Amino acid sequence: MKISIIGTGIYGIALALDMVSNGHSVITWTESDKLYKRYLEKHDFKPITDAFIPDEIKVTTDIKEALENTDFIVLATSAKYVRSICKDMKKHYNTLTPICIASKGIENDTYSFLSDIVKYELKAKHISVISGPTFAIDLINNDPCALSCAVTSNKAFKFTDLALSNERVKLRENRDLYGTQVCGSIKNVVAIAAGMLDGLGFSESTRAFLITEAMHDIKELLEKLECNPKTIMSFAGIGDLILTCSSPKSRNYRYGLLLGKRKSKEEIEEYLKENTTEGYYTLLSIKGLTKNRKIKMPIINIIYDIAINHKDPDELVDFLINKA
Repeated sequence: MKISIIGTGIYGIALALDMVSNGHSVITWTESDKLYKRYLEKHDFKPITDAFIPDEIKVTTDIKEALENTDFIVLATSAKYVRSICKDMKKHYNTLTPICIASKGIENDTYSFLSDIVKYELKAKHISVISGPTFAIDLINNDPCALSCAVTSNKAFKFTDLALSNERVKLRENRDLYGTQVCGSIKNVVAIAAGMLDGLGFSESTRAFLITEAMHDIKELLEKLECNPKTIMSFAGIGDLILTCSSPKSRNYRYGLLLGKRKSKEEIEEYLKENTTEGYYTLLSIKGLTKNRKIKMPIINIIYDIAINHKDPDELVDFLINKA
């Protein structure tokens, strides 16, 4: 099977390596001439990752070449670029080709789910969304990992499963596209709060307190958005929440750590500039989404107040203790 991966961040690279190990032909698209040149010279994508990129993975800066005669497409870009990239893909895309969304987030300006953007811009008939407790480096290191796979059709799951599943990677199918995306997005926001607690010097017990409260709040949000509340118990839900909130491998967690340690505004801005921190982008989206739909989400409000309005991070602990 020929697979096109749109985006050469570390997660896209990790997925490409997994797919190649399954015997598929993979072509990845990057807009970066610098990364493309690096691949041609060294067969890696430093400084993104020092993982060796084998010859079986082809790299291109031409979106037409990336999509030509492809059987399956994976979107692995930052959420904020999904719409513009879909617009670029449109004239080279066959609406019957299954497309998998590996990006995490909700669009800032419209509060649209990424699956809706893909459906609207590309008229895609077969969409899947993968989300779950999988750090890219762990995929690259061939550690056993699992993902929720929300789909619009049997064909979408068949192609996603064929591309990714093996003795190290497990997919579990569901039909809750929105719920899977909510969980995959909001866990990055909660991870910021978990990092804050670490930066403030609190223990694993306090972090578990946060995760448990967040899980209940996310379940309520799923219900209010008419999603399946059981999705919180999936790989995309509690699985990813535990992982992302418990490890400094998470860029969102490390961002929260800086906030908790009360680092300077300049240092925090530099971190955000140098690191793709989806939780920061998603925080703005989730805040707007809940406000737009008149849904109360106090845990999001307190994280927003600390991260965006520069409130004292100690207010997070006060919120947890006094939360009704």
